Amino acid sequence: MGNLLDYLTWRGDLVFDRAPFSPVDGLILSALSYIHFDGLIPEQAERSVPLAQAAKDYLALSPTLRGRSRCEKDLSLLQTLASSTRFARLELCARADRFVPREETQFAALTVLLGDGSAFLAFRGTDGTLVGWKEDFNLSFMDVVPAQLEAAEYIRDFAAFFPGLLRLGGHSKGGNLAVAGASLASVKVRDRIKSVWSFDGPGLTPYLLSRPGYQELRTRIRSFVPRSSVVGLLLAHEEPHTVVDSDQQGLFQHDPYSWQVLGPDFVRLEEVDAGSRLIDRTLKSWLAGLTSQQRETVADTLYALLSSGDARTVKEALEPKNLANALRAALDADPKDLLTVTGSLARLAGAALRAL
Repeated sequence: MGNLLDYLTWRGDLVFDRAPFSPVDGLILSALSYIHFDGLIPEQAERSVPLAQAAKDYLALSPTLRGRSRCEKDLSLLQTLASSTRFARLELCARADRFVPREETQFAALTVLLGDGSAFLAFRGTDGTLVGWKEDFNLSFMDVVPAQLEAAEYIRDFAAFFPGLLRLGGHSKGGNLAVAGASLASVKVRDRIKSVWSFDGPGLTPYLLSRPGYQELRTRIRSFVPRSSVVGLLLAHEEPHTVVDSDQQGLFQHDPYSWQVLGPDFVRLEEVDAGSRLIDRTLKSWLAGLTSQQRETVADTLYALLSSGDARTVKEALEPKNLANALRAALDADPKDLLTVTGSLARLAGAALRAL
């Protein structure tokens, strides 16, 4: 068994005409969307650059000019893709990147032209920023969040230019955006969607699940989760999911590079493990006990506290100096809001005990 990089060693010399598009290809292209190709991939759909050229230009930049990378393995993936017969000549276009803290919006996507008359629209997952984290929490109390509307607009605009079949996909929140954006698409666009790939992506709100678009596309949604999934079981899913083995434990299985691959496919399992089912029951029971207003208050209060200092990412927010800033900010916070937060955390502990 191996991972995404091993898959490229095994299959990288086979073009798509010889080896059809697979779920592993979908995860690879979803991971590619995490790269910040600012200025290297055209924003227009009518202009494109080969993947190998975009990779060469990106890797030639100094680490400072590249900006923040999600992880080092993303760079290894990019290097391997650039030297792969299967991927190097694929064309990249329609880069989008919108980060607006005041609107609590983090959205990014790119499109890969697969050379067979179809395109893969890859949506980026949460990027580790506090804004991205906050928008994820907004999913629990808003019918539709701004990034989902951005995804629907991105699909609409690309489909207006591109006449072929569409594949949509993403990892983590990117998977959610792919499913939500497709569900909000017009009938004419939905007719051209061949498949939607969600890799450990959260589910949808009742509003989106009830949309005609979701119900129509449900049989074309391909949902994959690791055996100890947490993120991919959040909120609600009506489409079935495929369980994938991982070489990590717990939350670390959310890492796409931990997913196990054998030949052209993932190593598939029958169901998620007992720990995943326990966490799923706990979180669903907890959220069911909170009103939408309480969920919003908890998310807004925690976000305000964690972003009160210089922190811009979740990692920075957990540094001692920024935690100290958050504690000082709590002294000035509305006591009613703090009571809602502490009460909700007490409910979470109670839900965990009941789920055991």
